Amino acid sequence: MTATLPATEPIPIGRARREADTTPVITIDGVHKIYGPRGNHVLALSDISFEVQRGEFVCLVGASGCGKTTLLNLVSGLDKPAAGKLEVHGRKALLFQEAALFPWLTAAGNVELALRLAGVPRRERRTEALRLLDLVRLRGFADKRPHELSGGMRQRVALARAFAQQADILLMDEPFGSLDAMTRDLLHDELERLWTDGGFTVLFVTHDVREAVRLGDRVLVLTSRPGRVATEIPIDLPRPREAGDPTAAGLVQRITDRLRQEVRRHATD
Repeated sequence: MTATLPATEPIPIGRARREADTTPVITIDGVHKIYGPRGNHVLALSDISFEVQRGEFVCLVGASGCGKTTLLNLVSGLDKPAAGKLEVHGRKALLFQEAALFPWLTAAGNVELALRLAGVPRRERRTEALRLLDLVRLRGFADKRPHELSGGMRQRVALARAFAQQADILLMDEPFGSLDAMTRDLLHDELERLWTDGGFTVLFVTHDVREAVRLGDRVLVLTSRPGRVATEIPIDLPRPREAGDPTAAGLVQRITDRLRQEVRRHATD
């Protein structure tokens, strides 16, 4: 857990974590992924390689169809690579753009179900579900069903459910993509707070370059299909990060320019 320092002395948490622990929890080495039958196949990922260290927050950006979600599915175990090495050390939880809550269960009920599947005894589930909802600042909404919650609240329940799975690796596929800008900004703050306090690892897929710079320790830019790592950009900025920071704006522009290069290259291939 990261030590708490005075608010006037923000520290570059990501940089400190990488120096403190360089143990890879995700290793992707020469991975290929192919869809479709022989002779009519699509190469989605080609010889992609990178590592994610314990406690790191890594963002993946790239043009539509570059294989970001495919890669996340491989890391989660929902799919298997055609070739290459993929190792994951830790308990994983996958969060999508939609919270995917069970509509007939309350917020607490959704979290309790995950606790049940994790083997938590019945007598302890309610207390633990309330603790996790309190962690994401939703304790007062424990008995509300998903349709009674805003989109941002539903995603907070999904986060609590991920923690109920005792996950130490969060795989997030554009989890805030369908939310309005203000709600998204608030959830960025919440996710960063939970990540700072919890010390878990995050692999985060997004189309939003500003979001990647706001949250990530590193941003990996993927090439257009077939996807591979085109460039890696460290985000060595102190946290919490300000939207108007000129250094952050410069990084956003640098990544955006690189993405444009990839889109143009794909269009002329």
